[in-house]
Amino acid sequence: MLYFQDKIKTKKIPDDFSGRRKFLIGFMMSCMVLLVGRAVYLQVLDKEFLKDQGEMRQVDDVPVSAYRGMIKDRNGAPLAISTPVESIWVNPKELKDVTPQEFELAVNEQVKQTKTRLTTEQKTDLLKKLQMEKQHKIRQMEKLLDLPKGKIADLIKQDSNRQFAYIARRINPGLGDQVKELKLAGVNFEREFKRFYPAGGVSAHIVGFTNVDDIGQEGIESGYEKQLKGIPGSKRVIRDGQRQIIADVENIKEPGSGKNLELSIDQRIQYLAYRELQLAVNANKAKSAALVVLDAKNGEILAAVNQPSFNPNTRSNLKEGLYRNRALTDVFEPGSTVKPFVVAAALEGGYVRPGQVFETHGTYQVGRHTVKDVHNYGTLDLTGVLKKSSNVAVAQMALKMPPDYFWKIYHQLGFGTSAGSGFPGEARGSLSDYHKWQDFDRATLAFGYGLNASALQLARAYTALADDGLLHSVSLLKRDEDDMPQRVFSKKTAQSVRAMMETVIAKDGTAYEARVDGYRVAGKTGTVKKARPGGGYTEKTYFAVFAGMAPANDPRLIIVVMIDEPSAGQYYGGLVSAPVFAKVMAGALRVLDIPPDQEDTMPVLLTQKSP
Repeated sequence: MLYFQDKIKTKKIPDDFSGRRKFLIGFMMSCMVLLVGRAVYLQVLDKEFLKDQGEMRQVDDVPVSAYRGMIKDRNGAPLAISTPVESIWVNPKELKDVTPQEFELAVNEQVKQTKTRLTTEQKTDLLKKLQMEKQHKIRQMEKLLDLPKGKIADLIKQDSNRQFAYIARRINPGLGDQVKELKLAGVNFEREFKRFYPAGGVSAHIVGFTNVDDIGQEGIESGYEKQLKGIPGSKRVIRDGQRQIIADVENIKEPGSGKNLELSIDQRIQYLAYRELQLAVNANKAKSAALVVLDAKNGEILAAVNQPSFNPNTRSNLKEGLYRNRALTDVFEPGSTVKPFVVAAALEGGYVRPGQVFETHGTYQVGRHTVKDVHNYGTLDLTGVLKKSSNVAVAQMALKMPPDYFWKIYHQLGFGTSAGSGFPGEARGSLSDYHKWQDFDRATLAFGYGLNASALQLARAYTALADDGLLHSVSLLKRDEDDMPQRVFSKKTAQSVRAMMETVIAKDGTAYEARVDGYRVAGKTGTVKKARPGGGYTEKTYFAVFAGMAPANDPRLIIVVMIDEPSAGQYYGGLVSAPVFAKVMAGALRVLDIPPDQEDTMPVLLTQKSP
């Protein structure tokens, strides 16, 4: 028994796996040696190969443009929208010559087709051919992009060491695809957004425009840049040897869209005002004009138009002055349109009585100066003062009021201060310190000389008469109500003066052309001599102004029209600006479905009875 156990222990058992183990270990070691050798060869002896391959396949982080917020009118009609476009930029250094990557790809393709290696001479010929093809493609690109012949060649020559230069911004995507088909190394594409303005010149001065980098330059686009602009994102991409993006890897940061803005503007009224103002400027051969429509109850700006205008979609060869929103940024002396405020101030302060009369006689001596009326109106009551627009009578009223009180009323009405619409460059106007006033200064201020205001400021001041003594702030953004109106006059005073202003529209008033069928209208004309740059006033150039409201019993709308230098014969506010007011007011009342308050003046439509 022990013998057999010893035999078993001492007997050598053959190892069947020893040979296989040696083979596997030897094979693995050989592979490792080959890999190390290959790595040394590529990284030390032939490192250009990896370098070239790395350049041919690169991971890169690129920005992603953000969508700019839309601008809409109060009813949702688009006034400014962004559409996706492409911009093309080039690397002049890569465009200058055939790149090593381009040449290597062409050689490999040639070898693949011929199944033989290229000789040095063949490579030289291929290089010349590639250079000629590249120049031909560059000329094709110039034609596609409508660039001057040789512009890209000049760019390469001048900036051959630069690696970035735009050659086309915000082009149609279809045109971009045609350029992509050329497959030019050094030509790159960037997705951007282009601003488009559906209303064109109708709302151009309000909305404004952006520059080539999509940054607001004028109007709402500039004033609300922070709200409208988006936050750019970024993504990781793979580029090929020609720097073209061939694949998206991942989104690093999503772009954030800008905020949409809903303006107070009613595009229907805006268009109506634009059309009528344009016709008036042409008919009267005027230099320029401005018009503002306000909601009398909450101060919303429903329309603000200017002439001449411009198309924000095509701004080439336009003078900078055309971009100016005259209705909000330009000032003028308002003339007789301020007389209703003088009457209201005198009544409110008890400096005149409701039934008081004034002897005018056509002239009124104030120190060494003389105040004149167009005619000798004789004896006038307060209603007659506004109806006939007597300078003499309002000058007498102004001299009855203490300077500080007179100044306070004008200041409360917003003269000399910004209207606060938020529009960039909005005018403050001017109202001098009452401590410096002489008697003649007070007299001239009563009929609108010696102070400056914009059309918007004047329209805002009229809210104090339209809304029973409450002055409203103004807004270019849609809102339901004005949270902080300020009382300037009592309800009784405002209603009394408004009734007086209705007589201005009567047949024997100064603005019969301002009447609107079916509605009572209250308003005031202004015919203002323009100031000379060196002092004094011209004798032949005027501002023709009209400010009014309707329906007069409970005004809903206020419109101010200013036409600069009418030169077709007529220049009075009642003949030049009042007709524009009437047409715009009539259309706006219909658009807003405001019921008539004087139906007996509505035209009767006669229909012929059928036999």
